[in-house]
Amino acid sequence: MSDDIRWGILATGKIAHSFARDLALVPGARVTAVGSRRLESAQAFAQQYGVAAAHGSYEELVNDPDVDVVYIATPHALHLENARIAFEAGKHVLCEKPLTLRTSDAEEMVRLARQHDRFLMEAMWMACHPVIRELKDRLATGEFGTPRHVHAELGFRVDAGPDDRMFDPALGASALLDMGIYPLTFAHLMLGPAESLTSVADLSDRGIDQDIAIAARYPGGALATMTASLTAYSSRKAEIATHLGRIDLGDFHHPPKAVFVPQVPGEGSWELVPGEPVEILGREPVIGQGYGNEAAEVGRCLRAGLRESPLVPHDQTLTLMRQMDELREQAGVTFQD
Repeated sequence: MSDDIRWGILATGKIAHSFARDLALVPGARVTAVGSRRLESAQAFAQQYGVAAAHGSYEELVNDPDVDVVYIATPHALHLENARIAFEAGKHVLCEKPLTLRTSDAEEMVRLARQHDRFLMEAMWMACHPVIRELKDRLATGEFGTPRHVHAELGFRVDAGPDDRMFDPALGASALLDMGIYPLTFAHLMLGPAESLTSVADLSDRGIDQDIAIAARYPGGALATMTASLTAYSSRKAEIATHLGRIDLGDFHHPPKAVFVPQVPGEGSWELVPGEPVEILGREPVIGQGYGNEAAEVGRCLRAGLRESPLVPHDQTLTLMRQMDELREQAGVTFQD
């Protein structure tokens, strides 16, 4: 591996552009190749971001000798096959979220990574975000009190034609998979693995969940309520209620900070002043929109010889996949094999 981590970007959709912009801000990382099913798309992407090599197929991209790690930015239904060819070509993989459509496919991807002795991480940049990491660590110490309830919501109206991947069941269209994974991950990071989950959803005429609401119970009796939507604009807020006060994130999807507002005096090693906000900031800067932090974590892991990240371990990814399988089943949503 060269001094720089050399990235290949597989697919050229919207999220690939966001990732490329942030990756340009990451020290010791550079995009050396991009691949698309249409050469013209790869060439336009390469020109926009100053990428040396543009490939007209995913196979050409993963076999490029100047690529160390492949970022997979295709729709969910294609992830497993994309990762398979990358591992077979000896490449490490950062794969967009959710890792796959269902747990069995995610387990197969993890198996392939281990078989080929390659690094694999789901691109859950939230778990690498400095503010989220700091909040998670400090909440666990008890300094903000015992968390009793989490609420998080993420949704926006998708204005696209009926053939768009956001509405196509064959490509894994789902408010839960596209947006709900963020509230689920936030609650998991703050409260631990859910002990029980319940969902209700409104389904489209093609059978996808276009709006979904989730209630869940976590260790110690903590509860969470979560919503995701393809049809309406949510506040994008997250809140954590503790026995000492409330933690607010105005936009938990891309948080500049979290704010703890105590309601009672402190109980422990430091004094809380009721009503006086306490800002919670990351110990390191947010790189771009936060995608840069996940890319930096991949680079750190590869330089350390790791095959999974402690911030986004395989077990965490699979736990959340199992939760989404259960929630989809309750909502009556199925994907064809």
